[in-house]
Amino acid sequence: MKFYSVTDPEFKAFGRVLDIDVSELIATAEKIEMPTEGSIYNPSREEFEALPVMDTITRAIFGELPAQLGYCYGHSNMLNALEWHTCSEVNVAVTDMILLLGDVRDVENGRYDSAKVKAFKVKKGEAIEVYATTMHFCPIETSKDGFGCVVGLLKGTNIPLEEPTLDKLLFRKNKFLIAHEDNKALVDKGVFPGIYSENYKIVF
Repeated sequence: MKFYSVTDPEFKAFGRVLDIDVSELIATAEKIEMPTEGSIYNPSREEFEALPVMDTITRAIFGELPAQLGYCYGHSNMLNALEWHTCSEVNVAVTDMILLLGDVRDVENGRYDSAKVKAFKVKKGEAIEVYATTMHFCPIETSKDGFGCVVGLLKGTNIPLEEPTLDKLLFRKNKFLIAHEDNKALVDKGVFPGIYSENYKIVF
């Protein structure tokens, strides 16, 4: 697999690099203790949303609609699944990390060939907007120390559904999700097994 940077032309189809001062946000995130194994995702963190950058992101990316700043952090080294939303997502790299990205327009009847995935390196301190048409999932660590990624989305995204849905791919509010067919843990949770071909594992 070839690794691109988010500053390379190949990233333009998936998102853009943001010119936002995120130093205070990163300093706040670095105070959060890293788990020894596995990953954790908090859709909303009060300490992030109290910072001035919250207003900047809300205005510049979400057009003043209510938004949230959460945190995804821990350990991950496999593709495992892909998700997308009906809005852009902001990612701020608290550590170096890798994102495996795909285009939702390549999904047919809930099925997606992982051979179409592209890998992008995101350096600590870089902030990016990932477009609504871009599929993504848990960042991949570039060292055994783990990864940290601040996640900005429209408020309410990624929280449990209140009513049953007829859409087999809607897993949480504003979270459409397909699992790799070999990922038994997610499939057992009701995630549609839509990804075929290789379940990439990246080890440093």
